[in-house]
Amino acid sequence: MVGSVPAKENKTIAHKIFLNNPRKPQNNSVETMGTHPENSQETDIFSDDRCTMSPESRFDCARDRVLSQRECEERGCCYDPLPNFAGPPRCFYPHLYPGYKMGPLTTTLRGQSATLTRATPSYLPKDIPTLLLEVTEETAGCLHLTLKDPSSQRYEVQLPAGVPQRKTDIKDVLYTTEYQSDPFGFIVQRKSNGRVIMNTTVAPLLFADQYLQLSTTLASSLVSGLGEHYTSLILDLNWTSLTLWNRDMAPHADANLYGSHPFYIVQEEDGLSDGVFLLNSNAIEVVLQPTPALTWVSTGGILDLYIFLGPDPQSVIRQYLQVIGYPMMPPYWSLGFHLCRWGYTTTKTTRHVAQRMQDANFPMDVQWNDLDYANKRRVFTFDPWRFGDLPEMVEEFHKRGMKYILILDPGISSTSPPGTYPPFDDGLKRDVFIKNATGHILIGQVWPGPTAFPDFTNPDTRQWWEVCIRDFHSKVPVDGLWIDMNEPASFVQGSVEGCPDNDLESPPYTPRVVGGQLNSGTLCMSAQQRLSTHYNLHNMYGLTEAYATHSALKNVRGKRPFVLSRSSYPSIGRFSGVWTGDVRSDWEQLRYSIPAVLQFSLFGVPLVGADICGFGGNTTEELCVRWMQLGAFYPFMRNHNDKPNTEPYVFAKKAQAAMRSALNLRYSLLPFLYTLFHHAHTTADTVARPVFMEFPTDPNCDTIDRQFLWGSSLLISPVLEQGVVELSAYLPPGTWYSLHNGQPFYSKGQYLLLPAPLDTINVHVREGHIIPQQEPALTTTASRRNPFFLTVALTAGGWAWGDFFWDDGDSLDTFEMGNYCYIIFIAGQSQVVSDPLRLNGDLDGLVLGGLQVFGVPSPPHYVLANGETVRDFTYRSDTKVLKVSGLALPMSKVFTVQWAL
Repeated sequence: MVGSVPAKENKTIAHKIFLNNPRKPQNNSVETMGTHPENSQETDIFSDDRCTMSPESRFDCARDRVLSQRECEERGCCYDPLPNFAGPPRCFYPHLYPGYKMGPLTTTLRGQSATLTRATPSYLPKDIPTLLLEVTEETAGCLHLTLKDPSSQRYEVQLPAGVPQRKTDIKDVLYTTEYQSDPFGFIVQRKSNGRVIMNTTVAPLLFADQYLQLSTTLASSLVSGLGEHYTSLILDLNWTSLTLWNRDMAPHADANLYGSHPFYIVQEEDGLSDGVFLLNSNAIEVVLQPTPALTWVSTGGILDLYIFLGPDPQSVIRQYLQVIGYPMMPPYWSLGFHLCRWGYTTTKTTRHVAQRMQDANFPMDVQWNDLDYANKRRVFTFDPWRFGDLPEMVEEFHKRGMKYILILDPGISSTSPPGTYPPFDDGLKRDVFIKNATGHILIGQVWPGPTAFPDFTNPDTRQWWEVCIRDFHSKVPVDGLWIDMNEPASFVQGSVEGCPDNDLESPPYTPRVVGGQLNSGTLCMSAQQRLSTHYNLHNMYGLTEAYATHSALKNVRGKRPFVLSRSSYPSIGRFSGVWTGDVRSDWEQLRYSIPAVLQFSLFGVPLVGADICGFGGNTTEELCVRWMQLGAFYPFMRNHNDKPNTEPYVFAKKAQAAMRSALNLRYSLLPFLYTLFHHAHTTADTVARPVFMEFPTDPNCDTIDRQFLWGSSLLISPVLEQGVVELSAYLPPGTWYSLHNGQPFYSKGQYLLLPAPLDTINVHVREGHIIPQQEPALTTTASRRNPFFLTVALTAGGWAWGDFFWDDGDSLDTFEMGNYCYIIFIAGQSQVVSDPLRLNGDLDGLVLGGLQVFGVPSPPHYVLANGETVRDFTYRSDTKVLKVSGLALPMSKVFTVQWAL
């Protein structure tokens, strides 16, 4: 639905809807109130009510630079020298500040379009006077609006090819769209209840060459996203700002970190949610204010907005991923435990670590090496003395059922004698490196010294990269690659020769970034890449490298690729996992790792984790135990640190036992975790899930980020403070069973005090769910051959349901080619039945060894498996848990286990 809103009507919206209750707007729809006869630019704005508004609803008229009162008023803005400088802006826009005027909407092949024009220039340099608005109803729940310069081609983000198009019937869209023509703005409402999702008429649209600004109200103050930052899951809207500019920066507050994700999700009332994605790769600042509202400020490109109407939180994420692409399916082994350290300086040391892990009976699938392996820290080499037998070590790991991964930085050493370092020599010949403004190869400085940087937007670079990986893999058969330093990071500002003095290096406006300049800790903004300047492409560098690395590994190994990236941008989940960078070894960073992981779940990157025990600084035994317990429920589990020993075997026996217990619990749950990743890959479900996404109508869940879910059925409640041995955990309404012993908790939606000794992490199973598990082993190569078992959590009515996805764990496109097994488990009427919906042979020879049923009301008289009497079962009356063991039921066939009460 499209309509227009008269100016005064919109002014009323701004006042009436968004100012009366700034924390939680009520369900209001746009009211028709006629026209605004006083809409004249000649009126003295300081003598009428256009400057009258509550302080929390002011929009900053001086975002681009600090203004005096005189300069503010010369812009036609209002000035009020408030005492709190960190709060509302002193210089702010009056109502109906002049801007673009919208022409008539016309029908196009993709939707509608209109021309916007300015009668007079704005206060910005290189103002663009005419814009093209294009509106497309992509799906019933997704509205797409773009604003661009029709007379000049500007950089527009093109995500990597192959994003799946999953358009639906758009007869019954979930939104209505209305426009204010002068000054231009638009209002998007939820059709079902009239709630305003976006209202951009509250402040002017600005569009200059290097400054694009769009403000909008929000449907509530419960906002998540806009990563990557060191924040809680729910963002602080009290006059804060977040900068999206990829930077090599250890996580801490008020800093732009490794990734940029210009997407947010808003929790509305009544369990509804909406989301917005700005497809723009330039440096962006997002200003948050308690109206609630936000302002996008980008330093270039176009305004390319996707608005998602859900209506529930998971639907918002699915709609977002329909735009950026669904995540890749990881290899099964990558869900096991990974061990790394910056400081395994020889193959002897690396072997010793892996052997001690095995001797101490700690499950571990993947041994890693940091840059210690490389000859003079040059990638695609290995040190002939310290790592001379690296190929043999990798083969030894493979024979033990383990995998091996090493680090691969993008910077290519440029100072080796000609003819001695093929990656640089061949890169020169193929012209694959980023150039400076004069057309020469830009040289930065990273670990090996002076370095050139591959331009992964160039197809020739991707071919060269694959050749480099293929040649190295022929010597060292790695199983995956860890791409670090790919913001890209450089130890000099811009280049070893500095950067030119121009508008790209020193734009009219620079968002608040670490270092104060866009080229701080990275390349010159005027550096030339195949698609555009680095000014436009910087935030996508890690994504383009991940795409190239994923493709290369796929072609070289012929198996499912594993890539782990530090830098990220929307759609990277299609090619890579992500870790949260150089976290410190302290309790605060342990606690903030949960919202960090959950935010990446919202961004379509389910394979994510933090460095267990912390990367920097010295850990403690208690901290490391608690981090291992939490880390056992990161979707990606890796212990990695800088120099100090944090391997599980270095701690006291009691701490080792607690860590071993957490690892064995994770390994037992890998069939369930793998099934969750299957659903993430095929239907855009989340793996590590914020509690609010599963219980959107429970207001107690809105802000929880000290607990989280695996899928819809496991609730994880870790200890996050030193010295704590009992834990207050929220259990949403319903029955929850302790995964440890089946003890039921009948919650009305309340916090319960749970015991949490050092050897325990509280995990609860939600009633009505069945969890497929498997006996753990020291590697997934071994555990995948072990018997399965089921954990069945009955409702009060005796029902439960679960599913199970299984394939060979490593082959390409198994789901797409139908080469997999998929089984449904149903419990009801005192029995559990399996229903294999698809089989391919991968389950042949594998058996169900037992099951535990939570919530069995009374002792069974007998138990039958496929009609045969089972002798090996126990029942505990205190917890109402039935345990059946000693079974050997083929997983590839229908089975029934029943009990008589």
